[in-house]
Amino acid sequence: MSTAAYRPDQRGSGETGSRTTAREEGVATLQRAFAVLEEVSASGSISARELSERLSIPLPSVYRLLNELVAAGYLVHLRAEHSFELGHKVFGLGLSLQRRIVAPSPVRRVIDELHRTLGMAAYFAVYRGLDVVLTYLSDCPSHPRLTPLRFGFHEAAHATAFGKIMLGGMSAPERDAYFEGHSLRPLTPRTITERETLEAHLLDVATRGLAWEQEEFVPGQTCAAVGVRNGSGLVIGSVAVSMPARNAEDRPRQVESCLREYAGHASRYLRSGSTQLGSP
Repeated sequence: MSTAAYRPDQRGSGETGSRTTAREEGVATLQRAFAVLEEVSASGSISARELSERLSIPLPSVYRLLNELVAAGYLVHLRAEHSFELGHKVFGLGLSLQRRIVAPSPVRRVIDELHRTLGMAAYFAVYRGLDVVLTYLSDCPSHPRLTPLRFGFHEAAHATAFGKIMLGGMSAPERDAYFEGHSLRPLTPRTITERETLEAHLLDVATRGLAWEQEEFVPGQTCAAVGVRNGSGLVIGSVAVSMPARNAEDRPRQVESCLREYAGHASRYLRSGSTQLGSP
């Protein structure tokens, strides 16, 4: 029998290579589709040509992606303006996410009262998987939130007080998993970017039950946070405030006392389903 006619390894290798190539192409297409959605979301309204230029994707490929996303309801084509905007499907996804993670109304009242009491923007964050996610913010024109912060914000936990208190509440394996997918990028000259230094800092945060960050997230701004705990004493969320750095030195004890008080209110609600503002 001639062995030249029988090449199972060669044929199998070719099939595997084809499957791998198809899979890689599918992933690349999916990544491009997400990039298009994110760029449309950031822009509000944008033309196909602008998308092509900003994303460095050939115009014919952009049109194919746009047509698919419009057909699926994730984008809408405004023909008169020659532009594209987010479609109703995206709104439905966002509404579903908001319903799942938005803070309960008693917790929102706690954060609003903290904001009024201290005269500082106030925040509430929770775990979602391995991310630390802001689910409520309370501010006003006189005491505005930090500009990057918004509902759903989940970046830079290493540089925010509410992120630090929750990173400190993680187990070592959980923190390892978190840092595998999140870089310690510098946001200001004061941001802690060395893992060993951050771990020592988080140990102190966990011991004190209080986190401060001094101009590590936004220059000229300081934040403080205290953990919200379940019945087992585990950190499941955090209550935080932000203030101009120049004001932080004058009121540290008041800030810490109020944070512990209002984090206690939030903890009691989440454990029992009820809260009484002003209770001991």
